Amino acid sequence: MMSRFDHYFQMNVDDVIEYTLEKATEIDWDRDSMEAVVPDSHGNLNYVYRIWDGKGHSLYIKQAGTETRISKDMKPSKDRNRLESEIIMLEDKFAPGMVPHIYFFDTVMCACGMEDCSDFMVMRDAMLRHETFPRFADDISTFMVETLLLSSDLVMDHKEKKELIRKFISPDLCDITEKLVLMEPYNDLNQRNNVFVPNADFIERELYNDPALHLEVAKLKFKFMTDAQALMHGDLHTGSIFIRQDATKVFDSEFGTYAPMGYDVGNVVANLIFAYDNGLAAGATAFCDWILETIEKTMDLFIEKFSKRFDEAVTEPMAKVSGFKEWYMEGILNDTAGYAGTELHRRTVGMANVVDVTSIADEQKRLLAERINIFAGKDYIMHQSSFRTGADFAAAVTKAKEAAEKTL
Repeated sequence: MMSRFDHYFQMNVDDVIEYTLEKATEIDWDRDSMEAVVPDSHGNLNYVYRIWDGKGHSLYIKQAGTETRISKDMKPSKDRNRLESEIIMLEDKFAPGMVPHIYFFDTVMCACGMEDCSDFMVMRDAMLRHETFPRFADDISTFMVETLLLSSDLVMDHKEKKELIRKFISPDLCDITEKLVLMEPYNDLNQRNNVFVPNADFIERELYNDPALHLEVAKLKFKFMTDAQALMHGDLHTGSIFIRQDATKVFDSEFGTYAPMGYDVGNVVANLIFAYDNGLAAGATAFCDWILETIEKTMDLFIEKFSKRFDEAVTEPMAKVSGFKEWYMEGILNDTAGYAGTELHRRTVGMANVVDVTSIADEQKRLLAERINIFAGKDYIMHQSSFRTGADFAAAVTKAKEAAEKTL
């Protein structure tokens, strides 16, 4: 019998139950009690549905549309869903249990069935309530060390790694990063930046008219485009992390590609700072202290675990030469600072802002938050070699706060 899912079309809630029955066959569904809904919180690119039944079974269906949800002008390849599914399955191999289980992916409908993690919270939502998670630094540092180190030339057979580079290249999504993150926040070349109007003159001066900053960002952009160091998540922010007090899972790996490791690590740092911005505006002092402590712990644990895992797992003979590990780690830390800076800037003035900042209703408090991001970002980008410990990364936030307060 022919399936109506043997050619691509954009599904709706009515379609996905039938689709789930056809594709997610490892689950013993109770057909009569199945329901589907579009969740309140889902991302900028894809269409997401939650399906469940009366027996307690559930999963998420994620389908790539012909255009992104954030903009009809952005039309990345629908093949991104296959890429994401395969990346998540590889991440599950490297860091077991730290990503959702993939039940299936379908190259015709450009959709996948993914573990329902609705017993977790999206971390950004929890951060907006100023909740704290003592395990997070330990969990996220483990995830980054395992996925980044084990997918690099340090450990992986070089021929196998080159095959993965070819397999996981996504020119459309890389193009989005190269423009939205690593160019437009500094020149608004395509006139689609979202600038908070009371801050326009400050942004003009600090971001658009700083040629020394532009040179460093240009270097970061070309490093992103040419340095296929490891298989990175590519969009590792608090909206791509499911969290509970006892566990952490990373999802939304659709921007995954081979690029510098520090891009992922820097994204985590920057998105913790956005949470700090929101806590500061709300007067949540204990939460802000926890964020600074978590930035410090995340970086220190990443450095410590990476060094230990390097000694255990490295297979490349030349990587075992005395002094190489230290040189390699310096490069990661430079990149972490640089890409933390570009993430701080692009989420403040670029096309895709963060609700942590945009939801701050008081104009002066929002100005302060944005200027903290801009000053901290510039510090990270312009002084990459100064950031060698977790304390260095956390101190930049306090320094930026002090500088920002003087401008208001």
